[in-house]
Amino acid sequence: MAVKFTKPEINVREKLAELDKPSGIAGEAMLRAETPQEQQALIGVGRRNILINGAMQIAQRATSATGITTAGYKALDRWEPNVASAGTWTMSQETDTPTGFGNSAKMLCTTADTSLATTHNVYFNQRVEGYNLQAFAKGTSDAKSLTMSFWVKSNVTGLYTAEIYDGDNSRMCGQNYTINSSGTWEYKTVTFPPDNTGTWDNDNNLSAYVAFWLAGGPSFQAVTTGIGNWQSGNSNRCPGQVNLAGAVNNYWQITGVQLELGKVATPFEHRSYGEELALCQRYFYKWESDAGYNFAAMGYSYATTGINAIVHFPVTMRAQPSLTVAGSWRACSDGCVTGSVSGGSYNTDSSCIQMTTSGISAGVPYMMGDANDATASLSWNAEV
Repeated sequence: MAVKFTKPEINVREKLAELDKPSGIAGEAMLRAETPQEQQALIGVGRRNILINGAMQIAQRATSATGITTAGYKALDRWEPNVASAGTWTMSQETDTPTGFGNSAKMLCTTADTSLATTHNVYFNQRVEGYNLQAFAKGTSDAKSLTMSFWVKSNVTGLYTAEIYDGDNSRMCGQNYTINSSGTWEYKTVTFPPDNTGTWDNDNNLSAYVAFWLAGGPSFQAVTTGIGNWQSGNSNRCPGQVNLAGAVNNYWQITGVQLELGKVATPFEHRSYGEELALCQRYFYKWESDAGYNFAAMGYSYATTGINAIVHFPVTMRAQPSLTVAGSWRACSDGCVTGSVSGGSYNTDSSCIQMTTSGISAGVPYMMGDANDATASLSWNAEV
């Protein structure tokens, strides 16, 4: 028995013509991707942004800090202003943003430094622990490129520097970007090449700084070549950098900061507020009263002069934290007593807080909280 097969006719010329159709922006990005990991990032498979609080939503410490003249965490979570003898600054969380974002971070110069001395500098940075950097395979023959994207705005136009500093090996790579229009949000991307020298430690300690330079003295601009390459030494960390400290009321704002694997910048990875807060609480956790007569912990009187209470952290912290206590405190059982509060023993999941008081019985359960003090707070710091 003969079997006859048929199939629809095709126009070969038309099919060949279809091969010339444009692939679009997303298609072009997929074609440029060099590894399966880059392609996965482009289609949104898995987490892409290794930075935390890139949308500047979380500000547990404060929404504004004034009189900044040194390094240290002041306001927005995970972002640290580093000021070294280059004016006085205010750091704040703002609602002025590009479309698609609710907050930005702002650095405002309140005392100028018109002539920067050799090592004077200002930069805005996030410290990154080694565990979060292993995908980049730095220091190996398979080292990957990193791409950073962000929205930025300033009243001072000109050349700026975005940098990754390798704290494990004292190496750094900077890339220039230009602010073209004063007072206008602009989208920027920079790509850092692979570095086959110096691995990032696989632990919970500091391995990298992601920094945005705002001002740099002559020792950071002595060499004008080599920007964009991994290197050691400070002489060309920010060549041509604008001196944002040059006048009072100069400002610089940023949001939507993303650092990811590969050479292609993908759309910003918006995480839920709760998820972003939890990521921040690995490094800093703050309990605050807000209203007065709120309770923070439960415990018992271990003596006639002391009460221990336990606070369980919402997430496991990066390392054993330090505790800062503010405000007035009391503890209540059948009645209430006041006393001074300090830190006891800590681990990465919980903290013991101790109240020193008098006139109580040992072995009695107590709830510990503020003594009608809306400013009372407990702050645990495990920043890298």
